[in-house]
Amino acid sequence: MTARPTYSPLFDFLAPSIVTSRRLHTSPPSPPPIDASPPTSTPKNASPPPPLTPSQSAFLDSALRVNQAGELAAVLIYSAQNPLLIKSHPHLRPLMKHMYDQEAGHFAFFNTLLAKHRIRPTALYPVWTLAATALGWGTAFMGREAAMACTEAVETEIGGHYNEQVRVLLDWVEKLEERGEGVGEELGGLVEALRRIRDEELEHLDHAVENDAKEARPYELLTEVIRGGCRGAIWVSERV
Repeated sequence: MTARPTYSPLFDFLAPSIVTSRRLHTSPPSPPPIDASPPTSTPKNASPPPPLTPSQSAFLDSALRVNQAGELAAVLIYSAQNPLLIKSHPHLRPLMKHMYDQEAGHFAFFNTLLAKHRIRPTALYPVWTLAATALGWGTAFMGREAAMACTEAVETEIGGHYNEQVRVLLDWVEKLEERGEGVGEELGGLVEALRRIRDEELEHLDHAVENDAKEARPYELLTEVIRGGCRGAIWVSERV
């Protein structure tokens, strides 16, 4: 008989009976990064990390599902934009490849987490696939500035979304330390990974602004529609 794999109690929250939906509250646009560095290991005198509460489990189940869906969308947006943009603006090839490669890395990271911890992806995968591809192609067709405005709008929302997740996890870390309980390598590693991914997303925002995102026409309408779509996709993917 093959032994069942064991999972850290920190992330063993997959039993349907304890996973409930919960709405995440996204932070204001373009929040300042959190600079506190979370511990990545348990001090010798600390007790092992306790199992997650049902509400913590539900939060992580929802957050990681949304993150994976968001990174799928980012990969598809860049995949659709790149042929048109690079053909018209060859000098953008290194930048677009850099941003695409980072997004592909983020997508692979969350794919691994979902598979490892048996978290179901959003049921709206086909919808987000179509919407992201259409958004990427459409903004690239509108021109370089519109494509960059798309990146600015998306990363403004996603950067804030990741920042809020980091805030929540750092609050967990602080409470564990106050009780003298261990943080655990998995939780500390997740916080650090989310901080790194958030910073890379905000780097993309900076690149977009540097490449004339605000010169897109109609800038305000375009970015507000895209940001609204991102918020709606986050809200839905948390639940479905």
